[in-house]
Amino acid sequence: MANELILHNYDFSNYAEKARLALGYKGLSWRSVIIPPVAPKPDLTPLTGGYRRTPVLQIGADIYCDTKLILRQLERLQSHPTLYPNGYTALGDAIAFWAEHQLFRPMSLYVSGTNLDLLPGDLQADRSRMRGLPIPSEDTVRRAARRNAPAVRIQIARVDALLADGRDWIAGPSVTVGDFAVYHALWFITARSYRLADELAPYPRIRDWMERMRAFGHGIVVAMEATEALDVARNAIPETPRVSDRFDEDPELGTFVRIRADDYGRDAIEGELVLIDSEEIALRRTDNTVGDVVVHFPRLGYDLRAQVP
Repeated sequence: MANELILHNYDFSNYAEKARLALGYKGLSWRSVIIPPVAPKPDLTPLTGGYRRTPVLQIGADIYCDTKLILRQLERLQSHPTLYPNGYTALGDAIAFWAEHQLFRPMSLYVSGTNLDLLPGDLQADRSRMRGLPIPSEDTVRRAARRNAPAVRIQIARVDALLADGRDWIAGPSVTVGDFAVYHALWFITARSYRLADELAPYPRIRDWMERMRAFGHGIVVAMEATEALDVARNAIPETPRVSDRFDEDPELGTFVRIRADDYGRDAIEGELVLIDSEEIALRRTDNTVGDVVVHFPRLGYDLRAQVP
Protein backbone atom coordinates (compact mmCIF):
# COMPACT_ATOMS: atom_id res chain seq x y z
CA MET A 1 0.00 0.00 0.00
CA ALA A 2 1.29 3.44 -0.93
CA ASN A 3 0.57 5.00 2.46
CA GLU A 4 2.12 2.31 4.70
CA LEU A 5 5.17 3.14 6.78
CA ILE A 6 8.37 1.46 5.60
CA LEU A 7 11.49 1.77 7.74
CA HIS A 8 14.82 0.98 6.10
CA ASN A 9 17.01 -0.12 9.02
CA TYR A 10 19.36 -2.71 10.49
CA ASP A 11 19.39 -4.36 13.88
CA PHE A 12 22.23 -2.66 15.78
CA SER A 13 21.67 0.87 14.44
CA ASN A 14 21.03 3.04 17.48
CA TYR A 15 19.25 5.70 15.42
CA ALA A 16 17.04 2.99 13.92
CA GLU A 17 16.23 1.88 17.46
CA LYS A 18 15.18 5.47 18.20
CA ALA A 19 12.74 5.34 15.28
CA ARG A 20 11.53 1.80 16.05
CA LEU A 21 10.77 2.79 19.63
CA ALA A 22 8.93 5.93 18.50
CA LEU A 23 6.79 3.77 16.21
CA GLY A 24 6.04 1.55 19.18
CA TYR A 25 5.25 4.52 21.43
CA LYS A 26 2.63 5.64 18.93
CA GLY A 27 1.31 2.10 18.44
CA LEU A 28 1.89 2.16 14.69
CA SER A 29 2.13 -0.69 12.20
CA TRP A 30 5.08 -0.63 9.80
CA ARG A 31 7.13 -2.63 7.34
CA SER A 32 10.80 -3.35 8.00
CA VAL A 33 13.35 -3.41 5.19
CA ILE A 34 16.78 -4.57 6.36
CA ILE A 35 19.59 -2.64 4.71
CA PRO A 36 23.38 -3.13 4.84
CA PRO A 37 25.12 -1.31 7.70
CA VAL A 38 27.83 -0.10 5.31
CA ALA A 39 27.98 1.22 1.75
CA PRO A 40 27.13 0.37 -0.94
CA LYS A 41 23.37 0.30 -0.39
CA PRO A 42 22.08 -0.37 -3.91
CA ASP A 43 18.41 -0.75 -2.98
CA LEU A 44 18.37 2.42 -0.88
CA THR A 45 20.20 4.81 -3.20
CA PRO A 46 17.38 4.97 -5.80
CA LEU A 47 15.10 6.27 -3.04
CA THR A 48 17.45 8.72 -1.32
CA GLY A 49 19.69 9.87 -4.15
CA GLY A 50 22.81 9.04 -2.15
CA TYR A 51 21.93 9.72 1.48
CA ARG A 52 23.08 6.65 3.36
CA ARG A 53 22.62 7.26 7.06
CA THR A 54 20.27 4.91 8.88
CA PRO A 55 17.30 4.80 9.21
CA VAL A 56 15.17 6.09 6.35
CA LEU A 57 11.38 6.24 6.50
CA GLN A 58 9.47 5.68 3.27
CA ILE A 59 5.80 6.51 2.76
CA GLY A 60 4.96 5.75 -0.85
CA ALA A 61 7.21 7.99 -2.95
CA ASP A 62 8.08 10.30 -0.04
CA ILE A 63 11.38 9.54 1.65
CA TYR A 64 12.19 10.96 5.11
CA CYS A 65 15.83 11.17 6.17
CA ASP A 66 17.24 11.64 9.69
CA THR A 67 15.39 10.69 12.86
CA LYS A 68 14.94 14.35 13.80
CA LEU A 69 12.54 14.64 10.87
CA ILE A 70 11.24 11.06 10.99
CA LEU A 71 9.85 11.62 14.50
CA ARG A 72 8.21 14.88 13.42
CA GLN A 73 6.59 13.08 10.50
CA LEU A 74 5.25 10.38 12.83
CA GLU A 75 3.78 13.19 14.95
CA ARG A 76 2.04 14.65 11.88
CA LEU A 77 0.58 11.25 11.06
CA GLN A 78 -0.56 10.50 14.61
CA SER A 79 -0.44 13.21 17.24
CA HIS A 80 -1.40 11.03 20.21
CA PRO A 81 0.50 10.12 22.26
CA THR A 82 2.58 13.17 21.53
CA LEU A 83 6.35 13.43 21.25
CA TYR A 84 6.15 17.22 21.65
CA PRO A 85 4.09 18.01 24.78
CA ASN A 86 3.12 21.58 25.57
CA GLY A 87 5.60 23.22 27.90
CA TYR A 88 8.34 20.62 27.38
CA THR A 89 9.04 20.62 23.64
CA ALA A 90 11.92 23.12 23.73
CA LEU A 91 13.62 21.36 26.62
CA GLY A 92 13.15 17.98 24.95
CA ASP A 93 14.71 19.31 21.75
CA ALA A 94 17.65 20.80 23.67
CA ILE A 95 18.29 17.54 25.52
CA ALA A 96 18.06 15.62 22.23
CA PHE A 97 20.66 17.91 20.65
CA TRP A 98 23.05 17.34 23.56
CA ALA A 99 22.47 13.57 23.53
CA GLU A 100 23.08 13.15 19.82
CA HIS A 101 26.12 15.42 19.62
CA GLN A 102 27.91 15.55 22.97
CA LEU A 103 26.88 12.19 24.44
CA PHE A 104 26.69 9.81 21.51
CA ARG A 105 30.00 10.54 19.77
CA PRO A 106 32.21 9.34 22.67
CA MET A 107 29.67 6.58 23.33
CA SER A 108 30.03 5.30 19.77
CA LEU A 109 33.83 5.27 19.99
CA TYR A 110 33.82 3.56 23.38
CA VAL A 111 31.29 0.89 22.46
CA SER A 112 32.61 0.21 18.96
CA GLY A 113 36.20 -0.10 20.11
CA THR A 114 35.25 -2.40 22.98
CA ASN A 115 33.14 -4.62 20.71
CA LEU A 116 35.38 -4.45 17.66
CA ASP A 117 35.43 -8.23 17.20
CA LEU A 118 31.61 -8.37 17.17
CA LEU A 119 31.01 -5.73 14.49
CA PRO A 120 31.16 -6.10 10.70
CA GLY A 121 34.79 -6.06 9.62
CA ASP A 122 34.38 -3.11 7.27
CA LEU A 123 32.30 -0.98 9.65
CA GLN A 124 35.15 1.17 10.96
CA ALA A 125 36.45 1.84 7.46
CA ASP A 126 32.98 2.84 6.30
CA ARG A 127 32.41 5.19 9.24
CA SER A 128 35.81 6.78 8.74
CA ARG A 129 35.01 7.42 5.08
CA MET A 130 31.70 9.00 6.14
CA ARG A 131 33.68 11.46 8.30
CA GLY A 132 36.43 12.05 5.75
CA LEU A 133 39.04 10.46 8.04
CA PRO A 134 41.82 7.93 7.38
CA ILE A 135 40.88 4.31 7.92
CA PRO A 136 42.09 3.44 11.45
CA SER A 137 44.00 0.38 12.57
CA GLU A 138 42.49 -1.92 15.19
CA ASP A 139 44.92 -0.54 17.76
CA THR A 140 43.79 3.00 16.97
CA VAL A 141 40.14 2.04 17.43
CA ARG A 142 40.84 0.35 20.75
CA ARG A 143 42.86 3.33 21.99
CA ALA A 144 39.99 5.63 21.04
CA ALA A 145 37.62 3.46 23.08
CA ARG A 146 39.82 3.77 26.16
CA ARG A 147 40.31 7.51 25.64
CA ASN A 148 36.55 8.15 25.39
CA ALA A 149 35.47 6.01 28.35
CA PRO A 150 35.72 8.89 30.88
CA ALA A 151 33.52 11.18 28.74
CA VAL A 152 30.92 8.43 28.61
CA ARG A 153 30.94 7.89 32.37
CA ILE A 154 30.74 11.59 33.15
CA GLN A 155 27.69 11.98 30.93
CA ILE A 156 25.92 8.85 32.18
CA ALA A 157 26.12 10.44 35.61
CA ARG A 158 24.52 13.58 34.17
CA VAL A 159 21.66 11.53 32.76
CA ASP A 160 21.17 10.10 36.22
CA ALA A 161 21.15 13.62 37.64
CA LEU A 162 18.26 14.52 35.34
CA LEU A 163 16.22 11.76 36.97
CA ALA A 164 17.32 12.51 40.53
CA ASP A 165 14.18 14.49 41.42
CA GLY A 166 11.98 11.45 40.86
CA ARG A 167 10.65 12.40 37.44
CA ASP A 168 9.57 9.57 35.16
CA TRP A 169 10.94 11.09 31.96
CA ILE A 170 14.08 12.93 30.95
CA ALA A 171 12.54 16.40 30.52
CA GLY A 172 9.95 16.16 33.27
CA PRO A 173 6.50 14.56 33.70
CA SER A 174 5.92 13.96 29.97
CA VAL A 175 7.61 11.89 27.28
CA THR A 176 9.56 14.02 24.78
CA VAL A 177 11.98 13.46 21.92
CA GLY A 178 14.70 13.90 24.55
CA ASP A 179 13.82 10.51 26.00
CA PHE A 180 14.30 8.77 22.67
CA ALA A 181 17.58 10.57 21.94
CA VAL A 182 19.12 9.76 25.32
CA TYR A 183 17.76 6.22 25.24
CA HIS A 184 19.27 5.24 21.91
CA ALA A 185 22.71 6.43 23.05
CA LEU A 186 22.53 4.33 26.23
CA TRP A 187 20.87 1.40 24.39
CA PHE A 188 23.99 1.23 22.22
CA ILE A 189 26.02 0.15 25.26
CA THR A 190 24.43 -3.31 25.21
CA ALA A 191 23.07 -3.50 21.66
CA ARG A 192 25.71 -6.02 20.52
CA SER A 193 26.99 -7.45 23.80
CA TYR A 194 26.80 -7.03 27.57
CA ARG A 195 30.51 -6.38 28.00
CA LEU A 196 29.79 -2.81 29.11
CA ALA A 197 26.62 -3.47 31.10
CA ASP A 198 28.50 -2.60 34.30
CA GLU A 199 28.60 1.03 33.15
CA LEU A 200 24.88 1.27 33.98
CA ALA A 201 24.98 -0.91 37.10
CA PRO A 202 25.39 1.99 39.59
CA TYR A 203 22.32 3.79 38.25
CA PRO A 204 19.00 2.17 39.21
CA ARG A 205 17.09 5.31 38.16
CA ILE A 206 18.51 5.04 34.63
CA ARG A 207 17.77 1.32 34.47
CA ASP A 208 14.18 1.87 35.59
CA TRP A 209 13.72 4.66 33.05
CA MET A 210 15.16 2.49 30.28
CA GLU A 211 12.72 -0.26 31.25
CA ARG A 212 9.85 2.21 30.88
CA MET A 213 11.20 3.14 27.45
CA ARG A 214 11.59 -0.50 26.37
CA ALA A 215 7.99 -1.13 27.35
CA PHE A 216 6.86 0.99 24.39
CA GLY A 217 7.99 -1.84 22.11
CA HIS A 218 8.34 -1.48 18.36
CA GLY A 219 4.71 -1.52 17.28
CA ILE A 220 3.40 -4.05 14.77
CA VAL A 221 6.23 -5.01 12.43
CA VAL A 222 6.05 -6.98 9.18
CA ALA A 223 9.16 -7.78 7.15
CA MET A 224 9.45 -6.45 3.60
CA GLU A 225 11.96 -7.11 0.85
CA ALA A 226 13.89 -4.14 -0.51
CA THR A 227 12.65 -4.80 -4.03
CA GLU A 228 9.07 -4.58 -2.81
CA ALA A 229 9.78 -1.17 -1.27
CA LEU A 230 11.19 0.01 -4.59
CA ASP A 231 7.99 -1.19 -6.29
CA VAL A 232 5.93 0.81 -3.78
CA ALA A 233 7.83 3.99 -4.64
CA ARG A 234 7.63 3.32 -8.38
CA ASN A 235 3.85 2.90 -8.24
CA ALA A 236 3.18 5.88 -5.97
CA ILE A 237 2.95 9.63 -6.52
CA PRO A 238 4.65 11.96 -4.01
CA GLU A 239 2.30 13.87 -1.75
CA THR A 240 1.64 17.49 -2.63
CA PRO A 241 4.05 19.49 -0.43
CA ARG A 242 2.45 21.68 2.21
CA VAL A 243 2.83 25.45 1.88
CA SER A 244 6.41 26.64 2.39
CA ASP A 245 7.40 29.40 4.80
CA ARG A 246 10.81 30.41 3.50
CA PHE A 247 13.22 33.11 4.59
CA ASP A 248 14.22 35.79 2.09
CA GLU A 249 17.71 34.28 1.91
CA ASP A 250 16.43 30.80 0.97
CA PRO A 251 16.41 29.58 -2.63
CA GLU A 252 13.13 30.00 -4.47
CA LEU A 253 10.86 27.00 -4.83
CA GLY A 254 11.60 25.28 -8.11
CA THR A 255 15.33 25.99 -7.84
CA PHE A 256 17.71 23.12 -8.58
CA VAL A 257 19.62 22.61 -5.33
CA ARG A 258 21.92 20.25 -3.52
CA ILE A 259 21.69 19.32 0.14
CA ARG A 260 24.01 17.44 2.44
CA ALA A 261 24.60 16.92 6.15
CA ASP A 262 26.84 19.51 7.74
CA ASP A 263 28.78 17.11 9.98
CA TYR A 264 29.40 13.63 8.53
CA GLY A 265 28.00 11.38 5.83
CA ARG A 266 28.09 14.44 3.61
CA ASP A 267 26.97 12.75 0.39
CA ALA A 268 25.28 15.41 -1.73
CA ILE A 269 21.69 14.90 -2.92
CA GLU A 270 20.41 17.03 -5.78
CA GLY A 271 16.92 17.91 -6.93
CA GLU A 272 14.22 20.53 -7.29
CA LEU A 273 13.33 22.41 -4.12
CA VAL A 274 9.62 21.83 -3.43
CA LEU A 275 9.32 22.63 0.29
CA ILE A 276 11.26 24.70 2.79
CA ASP A 277 10.29 25.98 6.24
CA SER A 278 11.77 26.18 9.73
CA GLU A 279 11.66 22.40 10.21
CA GLU A 280 12.01 20.76 6.82
CA ILE A 281 13.54 20.88 3.35
CA ALA A 282 12.25 18.64 0.55
CA LEU A 283 13.65 17.95 -2.91
CA ARG A 284 11.93 16.32 -5.86
CA ARG A 285 14.19 14.07 -7.88
CA THR A 286 13.81 11.48 -10.62
CA ASP A 287 15.50 8.10 -10.58
CA ASN A 288 15.53 5.53 -13.36
CA THR A 289 14.52 2.76 -10.93
CA VAL A 290 11.66 4.39 -9.02
CA GLY A 291 10.66 7.45 -11.04
CA ASP A 292 9.72 10.65 -9.20
CA VAL A 293 10.32 10.77 -5.44
CA VAL A 294 10.47 13.59 -2.89
CA VAL A 295 13.28 13.33 -0.35
CA HIS A 296 12.74 15.16 2.95
CA PHE A 297 15.43 16.43 5.36
CA PRO A 298 15.45 18.36 8.65
CA ARG A 299 16.15 22.07 8.25
CA LEU A 300 18.84 22.21 10.94
CA GLY A 301 21.97 20.12 10.49
CA TYR A 302 21.87 20.27 6.68
CA ASP A 303 23.55 22.58 4.20
CA LEU A 304 21.35 23.69 1.28
CA ARG A 305 22.75 25.49 -1.75
CA ALA A 306 21.38 26.46 -5.12
CA GLN A 307 23.26 24.87 -7.98
CA VAL A 308 24.66 27.08 -10.71
CA PRO A 309 23.23 26.01 -14.10
